[in-house]
Amino acid sequence: MKFNKRCLATSIICLILLTIPYSDLKAQTPAKTKRYLYVATPGIRDYLGYGGHGILVFDIDNNHRFVKRIKTEGFHPNGKPSNVKGIAVSIPLNSIYITTLESLQRIDLTTEKIVWEKKFEGGCDRMAISPDGLTMYLPSLENTFWNVVDCKTGDILKKLTVHKRAHNTIYGRDGKMVYLDDIASPFLHIADAQKHELIGKVGPFANNVRPFTVNGKETITYVTVDSLLGFEVGDLKTGAKTAHIAVEGWERGPVRRHGNPSHGIGLTPDEKEIWLCDGHNMRLHVFSAEAPYQQLTTIPLQDMPGWIVFSMDGKYAYPSSGEVIDVKTRNILSCLKDEAHNNVASEKMVEIQFSGNKAIRAGNQFGIGARTF
Repeated sequence: MKFNKRCLATSIICLILLTIPYSDLKAQTPAKTKRYLYVATPGIRDYLGYGGHGILVFDIDNNHRFVKRIKTEGFHPNGKPSNVKGIAVSIPLNSIYITTLESLQRIDLTTEKIVWEKKFEGGCDRMAISPDGLTMYLPSLENTFWNVVDCKTGDILKKLTVHKRAHNTIYGRDGKMVYLDDIASPFLHIADAQKHELIGKVGPFANNVRPFTVNGKETITYVTVDSLLGFEVGDLKTGAKTAHIAVEGWERGPVRRHGNPSHGIGLTPDEKEIWLCDGHNMRLHVFSAEAPYQQLTTIPLQDMPGWIVFSMDGKYAYPSSGEVIDVKTRNILSCLKDEAHNNVASEKMVEIQFSGNKAIRAGNQFGIGARTF
């Protein structure tokens, strides 16, 4: 009697599979990666009218629809929710961190429970976490120093004194350098992330440094400065300012928050474009990211922008005014809405990707370039 060996083998495999419980087979199937936008509120001062209090989660792959609200702490002494100052993620610790004026919170991304909340002398501002997820540079609230913090425990490892008003912070992608923005200084300061010591600075720029970003190779910084509707460019290796770019066709005017005309700047992940906030005119101005930094277009917004970030794949832009913008077409696709269909706006948001209920990748709260070659 003849038989087909291939058919016999297939039959045996099928019989074996039939003996395995469905739940076990399901467990062996790779979970689909899900992408979510985590938005911390109140993320524009302590205004509760832009999304209330908590972390609002939106499904990036489902038209940025509202998914849930995660309860957070962070209150003023009078019991009112405090301003959220920064948001960052540690993948190894499966945690998201939020700073408010007074404190730092660590929240588990799976249980969505607060692991701890700690108050810091001098307050807290916009922090940054090392690529390995274990160390945080936490600026005091426009005071003279940064705290270097253990992400697991919240313990202070070291204190760095810079100048006068600590503010924004960016960790380099390779984890070797940290870039420190003191808003009372025309210099961008650089710290060695292993020794936790200041090793250099870039500038002087035309005025005090405000929001800034860096490219993936950490050779260039794009900075906004007080009184300029535009941005300046610095060489992170030589420390020299290399360009001064003013927005053309739009007048500088008064702004409701932050004091400077261009509070918010981001580099698209592919590093081809710079997106710049214009608070007075309620616009985003788009520039080429290569000299001579050609001004490409402008995008009207529903409210004053004070920050700009991008999805990790570079497809979407998220100004703090709440729009979701297609980077390629410049079209506004939608606006973030909460569970009651109210507009959501925040200067503190970050993309997190999950496999099952475990975070596996995260973006950052700055528009940092992603090219490292």
